[in-house]
Amino acid sequence: MIVWRRWIFPLLLVIVLAAGAAALVKIAFFPDRTVAQTAPEASVTDPVVAVERGSVVNELSLSGNVARDEDYTVRSEVTGTVTAVHVSEGATVAAGQKLFTVKQDDPKKDVDVLAPEAGEVSDIALVKGQAASVGLETYTLTPARYHVLATVEPVQLYRLVNAPTDASVTITGGPAPFTCTGVRVEVGTEGTASVRCAVPADQVVFAGLPAALDLALGQVDDALVVPVTAVQGGAGTGNVWVDAGDGAAPEERAITLGVNDGTIVEVLSGLEEGESIRQFVPGFVAPVQENCYEVAPGVEQCDTGTSW
Repeated sequence: MIVWRRWIFPLLLVIVLAAGAAALVKIAFFPDRTVAQTAPEASVTDPVVAVERGSVVNELSLSGNVARDEDYTVRSEVTGTVTAVHVSEGATVAAGQKLFTVKQDDPKKDVDVLAPEAGEVSDIALVKGQAASVGLETYTLTPARYHVLATVEPVQLYRLVNAPTDASVTITGGPAPFTCTGVRVEVGTEGTASVRCAVPADQVVFAGLPAALDLALGQVDDALVVPVTAVQGGAGTGNVWVDAGDGAAPEERAITLGVNDGTIVEVLSGLEEGESIRQFVPGFVAPVQENCYEVAPGVEQCDTGTSW
């Protein structure tokens, strides 16, 4: 009996306590991973929007800079001998100012060569006593003309089809907004695109000034409109997916497009008011939004996420 009290019972108690502790450890750190499979109670559906009437104002505001017009080479239009050079290298000249005098061979007479416009002359290639001939490069003129050059995303080029010839220019810290003329779109061989217009001659500007270029590209009122995210295509024609609302697959339908402001687009034909269409083109990839914030002085952290 003494053996049972002294050895057996304590040993059994230790075994029972160890088993209990092992069970608790298993429950705490090694839970049963068998989870019953449950069927989802709801399904994800593509959002739809109604075709409705509204107004579309197609305005495009671009950031750019004031720049000096490009220089060009002036060639001789007479054949003869240079008898006088009236300007020096780098001189600023006015339109019609005398630059050279050439004694023409046939018929023999003195001809004054005049500046075609105001600017600066450089690379003067004539000296007194030199023979000149038609087509000879005589000097380079940098005109006293300026333009505004603004960059444009290639995806916006369709919005610039049939763009107006005038635009409004606002210079930071400069004069009141003014109108520039001769608006034209330039697309480089490497794919870069820009919009350029001429600054009026009486407008005082300086090369390098930042400027905003605002273009009024069109406006319609009381028109059928849909979100641009619903349209496959963006200029002239496109496709939308019409939802009948009965659970059937949507109908792909061709439509004709009008004015586009980058968010909504006018529908000229192919849809009726009140019809429902898928809000996003099938396969639409939501744009990635990056939110940046300062986590320490001079240290920035950015998180990305998607948003419709």
